[in-house]
Amino acid sequence: MEPTRRLILSTALAALALGLAGCGGAAPGSGGVRLAPGTTLILVRHGDRTESDLNAKGRARAAALPAALEGMALDAIYSPGLSRNLDTARPLATARNLPITRVGQERPAPVLATLGAGKTAIWIGNKGNLQSIWDDLGLSGAPPLEYGDLFIVRADGAGRLSLERRRWGPE
Repeated sequence: MEPTRRLILSTALAALALGLAGCGGAAPGSGGVRLAPGTTLILVRHGDRTESDLNAKGRARAAALPAALEGMALDAIYSPGLSRNLDTARPLATARNLPITRVGQERPAPVLATLGAGKTAIWIGNKGNLQSIWDDLGLSGAPPLEYGDLFIVRADGAGRLSLERRRWGPE
């Protein structure tokens, strides 16, 4: 099979797998997304910004993210491809020697749900996609929309979700 056709086929199969991952089972969220048992998902908003770029406080907040997650395992870093998100993720990626996996910002929860049992990932997002993840997972209360919110969502052995709310970076 020629390389272009192989790439198109593998991309189509990956899209199908991600779509099916988001549809499986009766999940508590309105979007039907369920985290695998033992999975931990950390949700943060990008650092503080002025217009579209991080400002001085946002850069300081990004630099503080590795220390905020000190002692926590981390298997993956996910972010949309916006510069403010990537700039927030970069110090953590460098400290943990992990790549930043770019995911489209429209309804990323089904992709995050494919992480796998027992794994930990962080999503560094924006207000809209953080709200989308929150809704898809069926979480109650306010999502982490403020600068410095760091919420840890854990799925226990039965897939039930618990939430720990923290703050990070300069106030």
